[in-house]
Amino acid sequence: MIGSAIVYSGLILAASGVVLVVKPIRRLGVTTRWRGLVVVGAGVLLTGIGLILPVSESRVTRAETHLDEFAPAWQFREFHTIRVAAAPSRVFEAIKRVRADEILLFRTLTWIRRGGQPLPRSILNARDESLIDIATHSSFVRLADDAPRELVIGTVVMAPPGTHGTLTPEVFQKDLPPGFALATMNFVVAPDGPGGSLVSTETRVFANSPSARRRFAAYWRVIYPGSAIIRRMWLRAIERRATSPHGS
Repeated sequence: MIGSAIVYSGLILAASGVVLVVKPIRRLGVTTRWRGLVVVGAGVLLTGIGLILPVSESRVTRAETHLDEFAPAWQFREFHTIRVAAAPSRVFEAIKRVRADEILLFRTLTWIRRGGQPLPRSILNARDESLIDIATHSSFVRLADDAPRELVIGTVVMAPPGTHGTLTPEVFQKDLPPGFALATMNFVVAPDGPGGSLVSTETRVFANSPSARRRFAAYWRVIYPGSAIIRRMWLRAIERRATSPHGS
């Protein structure tokens, strides 16, 4: 994602500038601490540009999945796939059963995302339980469970101050007051040759007002690299469980 790449390039540049302020390096053309401060400033500016870049909206033209039905439009998206040497039914069961401790770096990255703060039981503070179960028993709602093809869950990631109410699938299919951002995530399993499966996971976020889009864009661009790592490691954990003799 371009915005995230710009943000992290700026952060790296700013951090390098801090080092150059402490110890200027002549062979890099930084002979004084003042020049190091210029590098810091350039990094901060680049980070700021990345955070405020405008976003565009995408929309499906024809609903082909349950995700398309619940999230036909979005401004933020990530998509990952993996091939698994197991039948779709076994893979789908693995999706439902994978735990946080089976996903490499999951606890580390979610700890960073929540700033090291303790949280109630949720997907950001998961332990030795099914991640899907934890998600749907905390802040997520199950939107579709079409075994062995597709599982869809969703949550509200941003809401106007003072908003209250029960999260239901209907929330994702009606017009909401400005200020909401809804996130949906699916896993799709398709047959892939004899006894194999192609597994994909897609996340879409739709913010329904300009201010919500700006605020979520800054957040998304910071968390995107960690989120992408989690999704890839999640798919690998599904593969290991689905192909293990005792995985289901």
